[in-house]
Amino acid sequence: MPLSVEIDSQSGFCGGVIRAIGRAESFLEDHERLYSLGAIVHNEAELERLGRKGLVTIGMDSLADVPREEGESLLIRAHGESPVTYDIARELGYKVIDCTCPVVLRLQTRIREAYAALHSDGRDGQVVIFGKIGHAEVNGLVGQVRGDALVIENKSMLRQSIEEGKVRLEGPVEVFSQTTKSPSEYVEICALLRTEMARCKGMGEEEFEKTGLLKVNDTICSQVASRHAQLSRFAMEHDIIVFVSGKDSSNGKVLCELCRNVNIRTFHISSPEDVKRDWFRADDRVGICGATSTPKWLMEEVAEKILQENR
Repeated sequence: MPLSVEIDSQSGFCGGVIRAIGRAESFLEDHERLYSLGAIVHNEAELERLGRKGLVTIGMDSLADVPREEGESLLIRAHGESPVTYDIARELGYKVIDCTCPVVLRLQTRIREAYAALHSDGRDGQVVIFGKIGHAEVNGLVGQVRGDALVIENKSMLRQSIEEGKVRLEGPVEVFSQTTKSPSEYVEICALLRTEMARCKGMGEEEFEKTGLLKVNDTICSQVASRHAQLSRFAMEHDIIVFVSGKDSSNGKVLCELCRNVNIRTFHISSPEDVKRDWFRADDRVGICGATSTPKWLMEEVAEKILQENR
């Protein structure tokens, strides 16, 4: 049986990224340039394509210095931003095109509301966010509470934060997750926090649950959450997995590792040029998949490159 290649039908841009790129392309049909605050998508090939259309990626430190005309437009990408970012942009005269993903917008609102409730009536509660420190979405979430939130990347960081007294084990605590994180890892982190808070109170976990001192919010994007189970099945059904995503894609790193956990022959690439002939056997069933920031056209180019190399 000859080598075959299948592209995962569920891989590719998520709804938030599709919406942001669509609005950027629509704007650039009638304008020569559009500034994007941060990379609209963590994929180098797609950024190059959009750059040729006139999309210019800038950082916060460049907002005041880039060459611009009065009323220049600034795109806020799907990751979202802190409220202070909008204030600065408008003070500088930008017209803001807000492409924050609706899922992220709802999460921002929930964090603001939770923070207000946790600090009402003289309480001193804490917001904990499971996410990647420095990630654009996480920065925007922390900005909703003026920086007063604890970001946890993994269980070891949670344990260290508990040892250092950074977690208010006496409660109340509300936990949220970055929308693109691993659902199973989020469950493990919340379970560890629950155990430690119960121990602090000298209670069993069932008794502690009744106190309401820990509230866990389900904030991982449903599209991302369903991808984990589906992608695991896809990886198991193929002899070799070629995972395509940008080097800076947080979601890409999580999903690629998920594939590797069930299929050791998983290779992470950014472009067709990264494909190596010696990865493949003559009768391999090759599966190609990607992150929520990976364009379909790029996975199709990778598939064509694999077929060319193995004819």
